[in-house]
Order: sequence, then C-alpha cells, then structure tokens
Amino acid sequence: MAGARALLRHCPLLLPQDRQGTTYEGFVAAQGRDFHIRILLPMDLQLKNARIECSWHLKRILHGYRHILKQRLHSCPDLVSFMVELKTVLEIALKNTQDLHIPWPPEYYSCLVRDLEILGWSRVAYVDIGLTTVKLKAEDSCGRQHLITLKLNAKYPTEPPGCLVDFPVPFAVSWMPQNSLVDIYNQFLAALESLKEFWDALDEIDGKTWVLEPENPTRSATTRRIAIGNNVSVNIEVDPRHPNMLPECYFLGADHEVNPLRTKLNNNMHLWDPEISLLQNLRELLEIDFPSRVLLEKSDFAKDCGICYAYRLNGSVPDHVCDDPRCGQPFHQACLYEWLQGLPTSRQSFNVIFGECPYCNK
Repeated sequence: MAGARALLRHCPLLLPQDRQGTTYEGFVAAQGRDFHIRILLPMDLQLKNARIECSWHLKRILHGYRHILKQRLHSCPDLVSFMVELKTVLEIALKNTQDLHIPWPPEYYSCLVRDLEILGWSRVAYVDIGLTTVKLKAEDSCGRQHLITLKLNAKYPTEPPGCLVDFPVPFAVSWMPQNSLVDIYNQFLAALESLKEFWDALDEIDGKTWVLEPENPTRSATTRRIAIGNNVSVNIEVDPRHPNMLPECYFLGADHEVNPLRTKLNNNMHLWDPEISLLQNLRELLEIDFPSRVLLEKSDFAKDCGICYAYRLNGSVPDHVCDDPRCGQPFHQACLYEWLQGLPTSRQSFNVIFGECPYCNK
C-alpha cells in the first residue's frame, strides 16, 4: 500500500490495471508534457524482467538512452525508484532534443498553408510530413526546369526560410516580415532570367560538343572540359555574370598539340565578339571545328589511363599526356606520379617529377 501511494505521488497518471500489480498504464510527465507508457511486470514483480511499451514519440526521444534505462531496470529496487530514474533520464533527453519535442505554433501552419494556396499547388514539387521543407518548381523562359528548396523555421514569416538553389552564384532573398512564399518565388524567377545567357551558352556547348567533364553537369557548374581531338581538350571556366566574355581556357594534351592552340588563342584574342555565342567565338579564335556529336562517339576521346587501364579514377580522368607525337598516351596524374616515384631513373625538382613515359619509355 505504501508503495502504491509513493507511485501515485511521483506518477499520478500511471495507474495499475490489475489486482496483482503486474500491469501499469498511463502517462509520465516531463517538461510540462505527458507521454503514454505501459509497464508489464512478471508475476514475481522483478524489474529486471519487466517490459516497457510506449508511444513512438517517446521511443524516439529515449532511443539514445536505452542502455541506461536497462541498467536502471536491473539496479532499481522497486517501480517507484525506476519511475523517478525514468523521469530524470527523460528530462535530460528532452533538453538534448529540443527540435523533437517543441510544438510549432498553429499560426505557422495556417500561414504556410495559406501562402502555398496563394502561390498555387501546381508550383509545389515537394512538402515533407512536418511541413518544414518545401520544394518549389519553376520553368525559365527557355523551358528549363528548376527547383528551389525552402527550409522553414517556427518563426516564419517573421524570419525568412533558408533557400537552396542550383545556381552558379549566391542567391540572397530580400525579406520583410510581411512577405510570403510568393515574394521568394518571384525573386527566384528573376534570378533565373538573370542567368539565362549563362545557361544558354553552356547548353549549346553541352549539345554540340563532346564534354569530357563534368559527365552530368549541374546548373551551378561553371566549367566544361571540351574534347578537341585525340587526347587533346580545353577546359573553360565561364563567368556566370558575364557569360559572353572570353572565358579562362586551359589546354590539356601533349605540348606539340596544345602549343599551337595556345598561340592561336593569344593571337586572336582581340577578335572575341560578345555579340555571338561563346562556342562560335571559341571556334573562330582557335580556328578549329570541335568534334561533332553526330559523327563521333565520346569513346573516341575518352581514352583510358596507360597505367591503371581505367578512364575514371576517384572521379578524375586522364589529364597528363606523353609529349612524344608517336605515343600521346594519357595518364591520371596520381597514377603517373606514383609510377615515376618508383623508378630509380626519375628525378624530382621541388614539386615536379621527371622520368620516362610508362608506355613508350621516352
């Protein structure tokens, strides 16, 4: 009887369900909240063999404390002592998982749903179960599809949501407490149009040339490595704010192949015309026609490394080529460095290592 009174005092919402005192069900309170719990004791009432059932929410909160609770079950002399321990552990768990247990105000949900309805559900690509992450879709004037991911907090709309976009430049939202998702969406559309010429230039390159890297470029990617010939390519870095200006160009290949291209670029740089496309400018400055996607395959340019016999190694492709015109074998930088380090005839000067080609011994 004394134990029942003590349990009632510490856990007034946890009540026995049978005369034997083997089943207790009710609620345990912590930080002003009640959590459903059910305790099943064996006929000898030994806590070490007890089974605890609870709501999924409480189970999630106590997930990282299961070993502690098992220890308490084995060491506590009675149910009252264990419930006191359980409440202490629960208090600690709640403090360490604030985002898990603090309910967001109803005004947040009503405001968000209202804003989504005003914006139009046809523009919504995804909403998570907790209504804290929203993805909106948009189409620019050229028909390209884009997504913006919004991470909202409980203070919305007083505070703006975090915005994630696949842009080559930062996307900063201008926000006032009276703003809504419509304002963010309109700023998103304006940003899309400001990047139109940049994406037009890279889409033309992706569609009309063989791009060796990146294989699947994102909308934020500003570089392209374009095949020029067998083991010869140019890596360009396009300025997204000035896509019609001459990009940074870095040639890869054997010296006898790339030196004439560097010379042409330097000699013809003054001919760059911002009124025509980036690809057409590159053709005219370098005085070449890039290999056609119609007539040739990517495999004609994507040659395997002469050491590891693979094309991709940890994401990188062969970017060092033997300078001997009769060889021209490409290698991964990492493979070549490791190979040359192992040769007794190699020599190193600062961060440059010199040695024989693994393929032709030149």
